[in-house]
Amino acid sequence: MMRGRITSRFGARSTGREVLAGLDLTGRSVIVTGGAGGLGLETVRSLLAVGASVIVASRSAPAPGALDGFANWRHEPLDLASLSSVRDFARRWADAPLNCLINNAGVMRLPLSYTAEGFESHLAINHFGHHLLTLLLLPGLRRAAPSRVVQLSSGAHRRWPMDFDDLHFRSRPYDPSGAYGQSKTANALFAVEFSRRYGADGVTANAVMPGAVLDTSLMRHMTADEFAALEQQMKPIRKNLAEGAATTLWAASATELNGVGGLYLEDCAQALPGSTDRPGGVLPHALDPETAARLWEISARCVGAVA
Repeated sequence: MMRGRITSRFGARSTGREVLAGLDLTGRSVIVTGGAGGLGLETVRSLLAVGASVIVASRSAPAPGALDGFANWRHEPLDLASLSSVRDFARRWADAPLNCLINNAGVMRLPLSYTAEGFESHLAINHFGHHLLTLLLLPGLRRAAPSRVVQLSSGAHRRWPMDFDDLHFRSRPYDPSGAYGQSKTANALFAVEFSRRYGADGVTANAVMPGAVLDTSLMRHMTADEFAALEQQMKPIRKNLAEGAATTLWAASATELNGVGGLYLEDCAQALPGSTDRPGGVLPHALDPETAARLWEISARCVGAVA
């Protein structure tokens, strides 16, 4: 057991609705990227059910009927592959108070591709877009402090530290799993450096491993054989959408995390140390402060943001 490890009364099979039961988030503003489907939509529904005001930030709006019965939400277009789209979104929000930003959107196992800025697509969408978005929304987060940022990471980080010599797969052989894994390491490292920089302002960030949730469009680029193999591998630890949203919602609301940032969370608790040969846990390279600071400086230059 880690000294001072933060845990909760919830666990791997808890649902998001159970995590939020008894809370009243009326008057709290939340932005959920990728909130139109999958885990993002489940997260939005759970937040709306306890009174939060939610902005669904995504390329497409939720499907008709997806949020029937809820009134306190709206869709705002956001394409994280486009830095100009990120800036447009942030301008529309201006500096309105923001209690929580949930950086949920992501892509996985894409064929090799690059954005208009020349960034490998996993790193661009999963990390760079969210890096810029969070910094542009920082005035609103400060106005609402204490406030939180939730970064959706993944157990895929375990085998893929940052390769600063070739972040964008310009010279090394392209591996879609590696590109995804590196971007998920970046998500965790962002929480470390963001909290170091802005925790004193009352704004903290934590990374979340939602669990093995396969019922989302994130898997759409896998072949049938690849998906079948993944299903078999993840069968003992597979979660449904309600269970997958639980740690995200715990990170967004738990009193145990008041003023706490820079952690990697899993199953509604601070993750234990992990290894590359078994599921679960966090590897040191995803929480290393020097690596986090280096990635921050590179990212700030890439997106043209003030570090």
